[in-house]
Amino acid sequence: MNAHYSGRIASFDDFVGRGEVEARGGLHFPFHCTAIADGSRTIAPDTAVHFRLAPGPLGALEAVAIEPAEPPGAD
Repeated sequence: MNAHYSGRIASFDDFVGRGEVEARGGLHFPFHCTAIADGSRTIAPDTAVHFRLAPGPLGALEAVAIEPAEPPGAD
């Protein structure tokens, strides 16, 4: 699945390293901190993002290649 989607970070737990992306249209997809493209392993809730979807370990779709929609400091 190579399509890119837009949405926002609905939640993220730094301690557990898991979060959820809310795509446009209201669908929610889980993600692991390793799916954050810049390698930072953390991302703030309500951050606008672009992402792709891929099957997770149990076969359900998860968000991957998560990138902020606008780089930090861009105005």
